[in-house]
Amino acid sequence: MKFLLALLLLCSSAAAVAQDRILIYTRSYTADGKGYIHGNRASSVVALEKIAADLKIPTDNTDDPIVFTPENLKKYTVMVFSNSNNEAFSTQAQRDAFKGWIEHGGGWVGIHSASGNERTWDWFAQMVGGRFLMHPKKQQFTVKVVDPKFPAMQGVPAEFTVNDECYFTKRFSDTIHPLLTVDTSKLDVTNFKLDRKDFPNPLPIAWWQEFDGGREFYIALGHDNSYYEDPVFDGILKRAILWAAKK
Repeated sequence: MKFLLALLLLCSSAAAVAQDRILIYTRSYTADGKGYIHGNRASSVVALEKIAADLKIPTDNTDDPIVFTPENLKKYTVMVFSNSNNEAFSTQAQRDAFKGWIEHGGGWVGIHSASGNERTWDWFAQMVGGRFLMHPKKQQFTVKVVDPKFPAMQGVPAEFTVNDECYFTKRFSDTIHPLLTVDTSKLDVTNFKLDRKDFPNPLPIAWWQEFDGGREFYIALGHDNSYYEDPVFDGILKRAILWAAKK
């Protein structure tokens, strides 16, 4: 009887350790204080916490990189870098902990300016699938779904119009699978400092990949607070989190 009770307690303890948990991370930092900080972070956290509650998955949200230790990260099945920007980490040990978490099968979801994190760390750009470079002025443009069978895209209209910043990305990884694209020839690039011809067209603005042991999903849309009350956008995030969690 004592053996059975001990076994049950052990199984219960193992289940608690293995419980799904999501880390919502929003750090936007530069040492000189000049990096852009998105005003949508609070709205995105509210939406992500609601999504997680619907999925019955507990969350933690923070902008403090102190959470990035190997032991602490064991709690998380998925991380969402939501409108984070520039320096995601403050020490090399934190970078190593994050990299180790990915290598051990972590699921990562990046929203909007998350592709602008860690701009001097090549591995991070590979993990994301690309690095944000610049965008023309915010404007209305049409987005096309190019892989409707991918879980996060199920139920999303084949084409839809947004009013957003169209992110031009450099260092696209060969391993990304585009999900949403934009015809850049139809963009207003007045005063844009880049040549559209230097980028692929159609231009990927959402994709997935499996890299270095982990699962990664990224979407460049999401600049305005209103996105985080939009059922289509929130549905994409919900299904992306499930996919990243291997559900």
